[in-house]
Amino acid sequence: MDERRRSERFHFEEDGRRFIIRQGILRKILGRYLGVEPSRLQFCYGKNGKPALADTFGKEKVRFNSSHSEGLALYAFTHDREIGVDVEHIRDIPEMEQITERFFSARENAVFHTLPESKKKEAFFNCWTRKEAFIKATGDGLSLPLDRFDVSLVPGEPARLLGIDGDSKTASRWLLQDLKPAPDFAAAFAVKG
Repeated sequence: MDERRRSERFHFEEDGRRFIIRQGILRKILGRYLGVEPSRLQFCYGKNGKPALADTFGKEKVRFNSSHSEGLALYAFTHDREIGVDVEHIRDIPEMEQITERFFSARENAVFHTLPESKKKEAFFNCWTRKEAFIKATGDGLSLPLDRFDVSLVPGEPARLLGIDGDSKTASRWLLQDLKPAPDFAAAFAVKG
């Protein structure tokens, strides 16, 4: 298993142990879905590091993605559709305004700046998790600049991918969904189709 080798890359030993545990859980879940011994599963990685199963183990390919934050892990699975998931611990970020200016689209910035201060932190994490879920689903990672596509972010409104390079038709091929995995966490998943 390459998990042990990959865990050695972590600076802190505890982070390496957590990685091995998360990968073990992923293997068990995938093994159950596929009816395969978890140790038989082999992973490969896309050009930007997105993990996938090396073998299909059947007609339909199971696709998956995972995310973790502050001890919480989130896994998402589909059959033959691209998927991405992100989870973040909601916390104060002193540089929130600078991050939105640098990474959010012009449309998202305009909406963000109209919100009352009391809603900005939730809106920030709505936007961030939705964007991360989308770029993880596409497999592009940060090679797709975050300001090239728009997501909804207003607290209480449904999660939606609004446009990719101004194209709402391409965006409509994606489902974006919020998740509430635990108090003080924001999460979202994106799936194509």
